[in-house]
Amino acid sequence: MKNCWLAFVLRPASLVALWSAFSLHTPAVKAEENHVRLLTGKAAMCDWTSDAPGVQRKINVQDLPAPSSNLLAINPPRVVGRPADAQLKVPLGFKIDLYASGFRDPRFLLTAPNGDIFVSESRRNQIKVLRDTKGSGKPDVTEIFTESDLNKPFGIAFYPPGNDPQFLYVANTDGVIRFPYRNGDLKARGPAEKLGAHLSGGAARLRSGGHWTRDIVFSPDGKKMYISIGSRSNDSDSAAEADRARIFEFNPDGSGQKVYAWGVRNAVGIAFRPGSDELWMSTNERDEIGDDLPPDYISSVRLGGFYGWPWFYIGNHVDPRHKGKHPELSDKVIVPDVLVEAHAATLNLCFYTGDQFPAEYKGDIFAAFHGSWNRKKRTGYKIVRVPFDHSTGKPRGEYEDFVTGFVTPNGNVWGRPVGITVAKDGSLLFSEDGNGTIWRVSYAK
Repeated sequence: MKNCWLAFVLRPASLVALWSAFSLHTPAVKAEENHVRLLTGKAAMCDWTSDAPGVQRKINVQDLPAPSSNLLAINPPRVVGRPADAQLKVPLGFKIDLYASGFRDPRFLLTAPNGDIFVSESRRNQIKVLRDTKGSGKPDVTEIFTESDLNKPFGIAFYPPGNDPQFLYVANTDGVIRFPYRNGDLKARGPAEKLGAHLSGGAARLRSGGHWTRDIVFSPDGKKMYISIGSRSNDSDSAAEADRARIFEFNPDGSGQKVYAWGVRNAVGIAFRPGSDELWMSTNERDEIGDDLPPDYISSVRLGGFYGWPWFYIGNHVDPRHKGKHPELSDKVIVPDVLVEAHAATLNLCFYTGDQFPAEYKGDIFAAFHGSWNRKKRTGYKIVRVPFDHSTGKPRGEYEDFVTGFVTPNGNVWGRPVGITVAKDGSLLFSEDGNGTIWRVSYAK
């Protein structure tokens, strides 16, 4: 921890930034007045004690340590109620407010064309709709859209893309269903229609190590549907992993299944970059080969691309548990675009499409880090921003803390970010499933 703090406090203007971060409602300032600190190498792999809005991390392939077993580093978070003095921290010029509470496992958020917010409560097997009829920045209407034919629902998406959807698609853990929908519906207007897209491994429950979440998106032209399915295990290459650890492409009716990308251990979140046909993913990598290894990642997805799991990681690095296997694949492993702290558990992601935030945020990624369990010192439990070079359409390589403060001074946790979406007014909403709340980040112009 000492080295983490040294790497942090020796950066210019860090005291000024720390002072500003203590305020939950910070005053509006010009973007150029924000102070940032860039952490690289080992310093970029520190724990939560170095987190603060504006802190940037850049992890390169050459920074990766040698593999070593941390099999016994079992350090799950102790989730507590929100302490009375707890304040989330956001960058200068932004403020954060509690948007809604009282949820059970709010795992996914989706903004409807009319501004309603849809929430998947996975373990409750419900999909709710939140509506702000007064323009107050908080919902005053909450309705259960459906609780029919749901089995651990996670990803939800409107179809066709655009302002006049006809269906709400739901990715259950074992298959895809859809409900008829028109703008403004607070209740499903018809029964669920089961599609032909069978999602392998849906019977695997958490107790068997199976990743149960399924995300779903449509191509911008509406011609294809994409679904991510995580691995059943941490690192097995047994027959039980057939049709797992992949992103699949389908026709919107569930037919025409093919593998779009593979060797992706668990792409919890997938999304298309606005104005392009680029699919992006937010991926949880494997555990038990080191506190800082391998990094989780946020990356574009190449058609037919192989991302290494379970035999390799982050390029042609060999997983020591699979030494000597599949050498013919070693030069085919794609290195992801942005490496993030190992075990941070990056879950949902979204591209910022609003107009409320400063112009430099437009088109950047925001991602929710659920937080570590296989690491001696905690990492994650925050919202981060992945900035893009908008002249090239490529990420710059670093990522930046945007919302921090879910870890208490003694290391307990009162919030675990999961879902994230851009509201119609341009604010950013995210959910956390530790205490079942949704938060709203807005820019104070």
